[in-house]
Amino acid sequence: MTWIKRNLFSTPFSGALTICFVLLAVWLLHQFLSFGILNAVWSGGREACRANPEGACWPFIAEKFDYLRYGAYPISERWRVDLTQAIGAILIAWLLWTKAPRRKLAAMLFFVFYPVAAFVLLRGVALLHLPVIDTTLWGGLLITLLMSIVGIVFSLPIGILLALGRRSDLPIVKAVCLTFIEVVRGVPFITVLFMANFMMPLFVPDYLTPDRLLRPLIAIALFSSAYMAEVVRAGLQAIPKGQYEAAKALGISYFDMMRLIVLPQALTIVIPSIVSTFIGLFKDTTLVAIVGIADFLKAVETARVDPSWAGPTISSTGYLFAGLVYWGFCFGMSRYSQSMERQLARGHKS
Repeated sequence: MTWIKRNLFSTPFSGALTICFVLLAVWLLHQFLSFGILNAVWSGGREACRANPEGACWPFIAEKFDYLRYGAYPISERWRVDLTQAIGAILIAWLLWTKAPRRKLAAMLFFVFYPVAAFVLLRGVALLHLPVIDTTLWGGLLITLLMSIVGIVFSLPIGILLALGRRSDLPIVKAVCLTFIEVVRGVPFITVLFMANFMMPLFVPDYLTPDRLLRPLIAIALFSSAYMAEVVRAGLQAIPKGQYEAAKALGISYFDMMRLIVLPQALTIVIPSIVSTFIGLFKDTTLVAIVGIADFLKAVETARVDPSWAGPTISSTGYLFAGLVYWGFCFGMSRYSQSMERQLARGHKS
């Protein structure tokens, strides 16, 4: 009661705001529960959904669920997608579990062997009797997860290198990194996607033109790395100069100083900003639909216009399901970052 009085009802104006926002939250929650659960259609198919204009049509999601996950990926080969995602989930859980044994082995498997295995499984190799699946057939959640993981995995190390290069004493290295960061951060992501998808083939021979899916992957990684570089640079600037000077006085090389002393502290300081960048990257993957890539949201939009499922709440149900999926992934990343912050805070206090 003391906390409530001090934080929520400290003044008459604060108390009025608290009551207004509580009432608004209750109303919104009631609307959400009414549409998504209480008045929703859970069975009965198309006719039941058409007859109910007040609730979500979950049979529509169940019917289109495979398409939302795989896009037009051949049905007989979808086990390859499941296997790839299962291996990736196991390796990610192994890496993120702070008390897991042999995490260095997990890192090597995830960053070195897993990309090769994922490419072989998803794309296919004739020598291994795996039919080649053209990337035009890939879609749905498969594309969203692929874009996000590639962007996250590559943006952090590239961003660290760019941040270190921007703080370098070598004029050429500093100028190159500074130019890249400012140019990329100064243009919209859509522009970068259009440049990668339509302009890149004009500057390279046909046999060197990257795959239509590889182009936005490269664009996402480079675009995110520019923002990540500024996040890492903020962490580097927060480290006292005395630590740099002490390391130099002890004869520690620049590489070891950064690897063992500076970067661990700098990255710990900016964990919230790093995770915020990752969350923004995950949501920005929806923009790849502009260049013809059928990501998860594009799959939802395609599924909702199916004339056989025409109904008053089909579009709302599709977008609600998409929002819940995106929220689930983003909320999970946010909660993990908070748990890491608490663990690191306990480590500093001890």
